[in-house]
Amino acid sequence: MDLFVVLGLRYGASEGEIKRAYRRLARRYHPDINPGDRESADRFRLILEAYETLTDPDRRSRYESGTPVADSAPTRTTGFEGFDFSTRAVDYSATFGDLFAEVLSERAARPQDGGRGADLHQQVELTFGEALTGVVRLLTVTRHDSCAACAGTGRTQGVTRACAACGGSGAVQAARGHMIFSQACRSCDGRGMAQARVCSVCGGAGKETRAESISIRIPAGVADGERVRVAGKGHAGMAGAAPGDLYVAVKVMPDERFRREGDDLHVVLPIAVHEAALGARVAITAPDGPVKVTVPPGTQSGQRVRLRERGATSTRTGQRGDLVVEVRLMLPAMLDERSQELLREFGRLNGDNVRERW
Repeated sequence: MDLFVVLGLRYGASEGEIKRAYRRLARRYHPDINPGDRESADRFRLILEAYETLTDPDRRSRYESGTPVADSAPTRTTGFEGFDFSTRAVDYSATFGDLFAEVLSERAARPQDGGRGADLHQQVELTFGEALTGVVRLLTVTRHDSCAACAGTGRTQGVTRACAACGGSGAVQAARGHMIFSQACRSCDGRGMAQARVCSVCGGAGKETRAESISIRIPAGVADGERVRVAGKGHAGMAGAAPGDLYVAVKVMPDERFRREGDDLHVVLPIAVHEAALGARVAITAPDGPVKVTVPPGTQSGQRVRLRERGATSTRTGQRGDLVVEVRLMLPAMLDERSQELLREFGRLNGDNVRERW
């Protein structure tokens, strides 16, 4: 068996040619790339044997002189043994445990979602009426935007070249025995391209701080504590990645007359004694305009009348809640002699009726 032919080389090929041929063939025939393929596994064993023999000076010398070559070590068939099939591998001197710590720390330091920008948070304060009808507010937001001078690249415009550290892939690999870990290239920050000069405006960050006025539409029916999301108005992402979002928290001031529970509005309606006893049609001012409430005869203080779909609009379904009117019996502050006499007469005729209900 001609070991040079196995590697597809001419007789007497240099060590560099042998290593390049081995890497090329390993990408094609390695068992990890062709699981379950016995023919590829057998072919790879021949390739590995040729590589180990021809890269060992003593064994190569004996092979080329025709002396039988005895295997000095068992044939290795697992792991790529430090050869990289996608990006350039770098063998760091850290221990196995340190390597895991390094990988985790780099992941923690990098923004999530592939460099997506951070979200921003603001708060607006609305009156009760503004929250029910909706409103447009102009907010001034200070955010990190892409640098206009370098278009967010962090480098001056000019001739670019592939990063020498990672070969233009943007990643390097750390090999530990049969384990290979991919890491972002530190030399080019994962861009894969190197440029001559750092941008003088942003100092290489690719971002600059700007104050921007943003028109925010608050929907009708927004409740206290709800948030409005404005897409893409957070901080700019890294190296052209998507920006974050702006979240506007809504604080609704309480109202003297109306109270909100879910999408229902509650209001207290004072009525006089004769209105409670005889019934009445009472006009009130609802949040969306005047409305008349029918008070049935014999209404007791604390009873409730529900007006359908006169409450707040749901920001989720678009449906309106109800207006709940709580009737509260109110006595006049002062009574003249004639009114007092009429009440005494009323008491003589109906005074026992009230206690008979208990």
